[in-house]
Amino acid sequence: MFSHVVVGSNDLERSRRFYDALFATLGGPAGTVDEKGRLVYIKEGRMFVVTLPIDGQQACHANGGTIGFTIATPQQVDAWQQAAVDQGGTAIEDPPGVRAAPGRRLYLAYVRDPDGNKLCGVHLLG
Repeated sequence: MFSHVVVGSNDLERSRRFYDALFATLGGPAGTVDEKGRLVYIKEGRMFVVTLPIDGQQACHANGGTIGFTIATPQQVDAWQQAAVDQGGTAIEDPPGVRAAPGRRLYLAYVRDPDGNKLCGVHLLG
C-alpha cells in the first residue's frame, strides 16, 4: 500500500548515523544523498527518506504518529532497537516483547529517533 515514508530532521548527519545503523540490522544498504540533499534508503522497492523541512522551519515529530518496520525475527527486532539506542535513539514504551492484537501475535519494539519520530520494529508471530 505504501511506496515511501518521509521524516524531517534538524541534523542530517546525525540522522545518517542513526538510520544507517538501524537499517544495517535489517540487511539494508547505507543511505545515499539525492540531488535535493535528502537522505534516501531503498529496500525491496520501498523508500524511507530523511530531509530538512522544505518550509525552512524546525523538524518535529508527529504526535500520535508511528512508522512501523517489518522485521524478519524477534532477535532482529532486538538488534534493531539496540542499534537505535546506540545511535542516540530512545527506547520507549514496554520492553521488546510479544503483544496480542486482534487475530495475531506480534513481537514489537518501539524507539524514538534523535528528532523524536516514533518508530516500531514488528515481527508477526502468527
